[in-house]
Amino acid sequence: MSTTGVNLGTNGVDDHGKRHFLVAATSVVGAVGVGFVAWPFLASLQPSAKAKAAGAPVEVDISKIEDGQKVTVKWRGKPIWILKRTAKMLADLPTLNGILRDPDSNVISQQPAYAKNPTRSIKPEYLVVIGICTHLGCSPSYVPEEEATNFGLGSDWKGGFFCPCHGSKFDLAGRVLKGVPAPTNLVVPPYTYLSDTRILIGVDQKGAA
Repeated sequence: MSTTGVNLGTNGVDDHGKRHFLVAATSVVGAVGVGFVAWPFLASLQPSAKAKAAGAPVEVDISKIEDGQKVTVKWRGKPIWILKRTAKMLADLPTLNGILRDPDSNVISQQPAYAKNPTRSIKPEYLVVIGICTHLGCSPSYVPEEEATNFGLGSDWKGGFFCPCHGSKFDLAGRVLKGVPAPTNLVVPPYTYLSDTRILIGVDQKGAA
């Protein structure tokens, strides 16, 4: 008979301590189990890699883009250019119509209906295009007017995009010049404005992807 008030099991182990240990261990295992159950649920709230690859819309903050600056984001694995055009850039666009292959964007597959206008955009100052040449899929370089001589483009260059692969040229609305390999204007992807400073690429103004 014990004289200390402690109950010993058949192996001489404190039964109370043993029970405490088993309860604690069971609680830990239970918590871990809940964690494994919760993780798939939390993960399900995030876009999957498959959804991203399929072309999940991309939200972009355009508030910090400076005049004349081009930024690049990815959508469906393609580079999307967002260019904030200056007043001069916009004023120059109509003067180029005579040297363009499709100045009025009549090839309807190259832009949504809401971008079939002189600036090929929803808001004139912001150009949104897929940065892939329509010749063989190279990615052209953005060449502002002041950098024309660096690319051998001549003094009449008003700014635009120059493809180094085969020499195709596009203006600052993504319209292709005559006499170059590229057959059509750069593609304008579906997009919409969520606010004055945020756009959603991959969803058009009617909400259709």
